Amino acid sequence: MKAPAIGLAVCAVLVLGGCTDDGGSDSADPSPSATVATSATPYLPVPAGVTLTPPGSQLSVGDAAVVAYEPRQEQVGALDITVTKLETTKIEAFSAWQLSDAQKASTPYYVRATIENVGESDLGGRPVPLYVVNEDDVLLEATPFASSFKPCPSTPFPDPFAPGDTAKVCLVYLAPDRGELEAVSFRPEETFNPITWTGEVEKYVAPKPDKPKKSKDSKKSEKP
Repeated sequence: MKAPAIGLAVCAVLVLGGCTDDGGSDSADPSPSATVATSATPYLPVPAGVTLTPPGSQLSVGDAAVVAYEPRQEQVGALDITVTKLETTKIEAFSAWQLSDAQKASTPYYVRATIENVGESDLGGRPVPLYVVNEDDVLLEATPFASSFKPCPSTPFPDPFAPGDTAKVCLVYLAPDRGELEAVSFRPEETFNPITWTGEVEKYVAPKPDKPKKSKDSKKSEKP
């Protein structure tokens, strides 16, 4: 059987400039682990009661951000995103797939997040709007799979993904030239001052399979 091909976006999506808060303030960061910019008005229309995290916010793994974006014309999506874990694995994890030479020379990363739809649009089937930033300040897109990849499915939002729905997602990124993951980024378009998450990148450890539970009848039969 022919090995399935793996889709890959290792090319630069956006080259990041030095994105900084232009407020010019010398005030201290609000906390040691997160830098949050200030914003007077939402950058996109969102439902009442939804407060957007300001563009330029620098967060840590485990922090939540409420963001808005336009997945298509005249549609606004609002998401509550918590990046929960960053992992790396060996390229051999993809041995069942056909890899190009460039893919074989990449470093694979898994980004796990919990995302709630807090807007008014059904975002079912839409790509998860998260990127990673490598050591060259280049945004990399997630790698989709044509078939199931159990360690990290790397799929779009479930269909439907209606207002109020929550999904736990895992996205695969292949950093070219054995590159490094520096941050996870929400940057829906080039002029947006990105919201980023940073944290420790752990080695992926496959979960241990659950031990089958013995029924009461089988336990009775084992007694002498």
